Amino acid sequence: MNCFVTDMREKEVINLKDGCRLGSVCDVEFDTCNGNIVSLVIFGKGKMFGLMGRCDDIKICWDNIKVIGDDTILVDIELPKTCKTPKKENILSGLFNS
Repeated sequence: MNCFVTDMREKEVINLKDGCRLGSVCDVEFDTCNGNIVSLVIFGKGKMFGLMGRCDDIKICWDNIKVIGDDTILVDIELPKTCKTPKKENILSGLFNS
C-alpha cells in the first residue's frame, strides 16, 4: 500500500495499550541518507483551552506502528504520565468524598 504524507495527516492515531486517541499525524521525521521514515509526530494537546500552552509532542517510532489502515493508524506505545486527562469518575469521587 502506498500512502502520501498528506494522507497520513488525515488519519487518527490510536494507542493499542489503552485504546486512547492520540490525535492526528502532524509531522513525519525521515532519514535523509536512506529516505526511510523514522517516526511520526503528533502535536501535544492544549492545556486549559490552549491558554496555558500545550503538552509535549508525541513522537512515535516507526517500529511502534502496528497497522496503517484507511482511516486510522494503530500504534503500541507507553505514554508518559504527564498530560493524561484524569478520568471523570476520579474527579467526581474526589468531590463527593470530601
